Amino acid sequence: MRRMPLFVLFLLLPLSSGQGRPAAGDPRDGGQTMTAKIISGKEVSASIRQELAERVAELKEKHGLVPGLGVILVGDDPASHSYVKGKEKAAGQVGIYSEVLRVPASTTEAEVLKMVEDFNKNPKIHGILVQLPLPDHIDENKVIFAIDPKKDVDGFHPVNIGRLHIGEECFIPCTPNGIMELLDRTGVELKGKNATVVGRSNIVGKPVAMLLLSRHATVTICHSRTTDLAGECRRADVLVAAVGRPRMITADMIKPGAVVIDVGVNRIEGGKLVGDVDFDAALEVASAITPVPGGVGPMTITMLMKNTVLAAERTLA
Repeated sequence: MRRMPLFVLFLLLPLSSGQGRPAAGDPRDGGQTMTAKIISGKEVSASIRQELAERVAELKEKHGLVPGLGVILVGDDPASHSYVKGKEKAAGQVGIYSEVLRVPASTTEAEVLKMVEDFNKNPKIHGILVQLPLPDHIDENKVIFAIDPKKDVDGFHPVNIGRLHIGEECFIPCTPNGIMELLDRTGVELKGKNATVVGRSNIVGKPVAMLLLSRHATVTICHSRTTDLAGECRRADVLVAAVGRPRMITADMIKPGAVVIDVGVNRIEGGKLVGDVDFDAALEVASAITPVPGGVGPMTITMLMKNTVLAAERTLA
């Protein structure tokens, strides 16, 4: 029998499952890598603020109503002062009246509760924000619980959290609300998709999981005791990283074509701000991703403005 040349035999052999060329779309394939679309929180935020300014102008013209935001800032934390200045600036851009009470760290819990109660009774104030964290001698929960739920524009009061969980009208926490706006305005379909949230905080992780679930996504919440974090992340069509650990989510933890929302803001050596996701590497795997800074951050303040306008509108109902 005539022998078949060795090179022909080689061509006929099947490639083994763990070797050979990567499949199309695999980030190892230099010719098939993708460059993710950047989801700009700055651009989306600017668009929403313009919409809010129009709503505020209509409230003033038709009803003589100016939405008002009352802010309580206790202590000298530089980050907190920076955040409050950003909120004051945003309020001015939209046309919201803002009143900020800046008090020293020595302010007593009783004094802070009195400030909250005064804002609760003030008809010019439609939304109340107590900037966190508070000094150790003040019980944050006691202060948050003292806010009138109808003025709780941060969305942290148990009444609003409870209504969120059962799908009733409420004030949605600002960062999760901003995440949903980014997904919606980017055209991300959530129905039937696998969504993984890394982080289970009351401020971001838990509420955003509830919001994704309400949109018919199949939701997984991961945390520090998740056994196979990388495997859980790789199943996600939509991945939300909110743990506060710089670049913890690496490219090999991301499903090719996934949408990645990076909530983390971490300052590393040299003062650079980075997210919880290894952004540069993730660009070659994800289909869309939020940057840090300029992604979720601008949306948080904008959603606070939106909740304040909504609180004013609800007084007319």
